[in-house]
Amino acid sequence: MAWLYLFIAGVFEIIWAFSMKQSLGFTRPLASTITLVTMLISFWLLAVAMRTIPLGTAYTIWTGIGAIGAFAVGIWFLGEPVTPLRLLAATLIISGLILMKLAS
Repeated sequence: MAWLYLFIAGVFEIIWAFSMKQSLGFTRPLASTITLVTMLISFWLLAVAMRTIPLGTAYTIWTGIGAIGAFAVGIWFLGEPVTPLRLLAATLIISGLILMKLAS
């Protein structure tokens, strides 16, 4: 269950990152509220996962899911550029996440 909690925490990290962008510096109340609520849920699920998963592994995977998810959301919903170098960077992050999981 800890790995499931960690994955869901990462999904909530993606949501709060996107809603933070949409809040325009916390000037939009709804987006700001979504940011804060999903941030708390993400942190709580991360903490629950850390009961079982080592700190370094849990935190690395949580931030990696958030980073890759935010990267994908930026491309798909915000029209951010897709360049070979950005794709290589994302591939390296995913490779690191896989290695971290295998090493645990």
